[in-house]
Amino acid sequence: MSVISKLAGGLIVSCQAPVGSPLRQPAVMAAMASAAELAGAVGVRAEGAADIAAIKDACTLPVIGIRKRQVPGSDVRITPTLADALPLLDAGADLIALDASDRPRPGGERVSDLIAALDARGVPVMADVGDHRCGMAAAGAGAALVATTLAPSPTASDPDAPDVGLVRRLAESGIDAPVVAEGRYATPEAVAVAFAAGAYAVVVGTAITDTLALARRLCAATPAVSGG
Repeated sequence: MSVISKLAGGLIVSCQAPVGSPLRQPAVMAAMASAAELAGAVGVRAEGAADIAAIKDACTLPVIGIRKRQVPGSDVRITPTLADALPLLDAGADLIALDASDRPRPGGERVSDLIAALDARGVPVMADVGDHRCGMAAAGAGAALVATTLAPSPTASDPDAPDVGLVRRLAESGIDAPVVAEGRYATPEAVAVAFAAGAYAVVVGTAITDTLALARRLCAATPAVSGG
């Protein structure tokens, strides 16, 4: 069974912690990945070689590796260069996810070049996009999966709403790669809607693994924090 087929119809849990969170430790991310595996997840998305190596030691799920890095002069943060991707492979990542928007990349690298370089190494790519055009372009360049990671919320009145419409549009357009729903999926109902719209898999992160963000949201409703 290919690594892509292992993800079909399932939940991918993004095991990441933001800078400044006490959870930002490889052992903690590995424990979260193990819990996700026990719960029935089909894959893990993880940031950085240290976390990926720890997760690969702790569970048997496919790991989608990314490197988040701010590069001066570029808005691309998710695996901006091939040099960012290679240590993830050495750590055991089964797939590499990268920003597949049309924004300028460091060193002038192109999305198609990165996909080709990783494909030559036998590594499938998850292309993170924010619109239909970039999704089609990434699939045409050979991306194994196209994810809606970068899509903004489709409604200003609900900034936490996922862009299910983009999932549907990509899935119905005859795209050459399966579509992964990612970005602000936080409830079982939203996950079910994404699959009904044609998603191949769904990624959930903050709603499961970002304890700091979840606690802050709930604490904000208390008199101790809100001052009410």
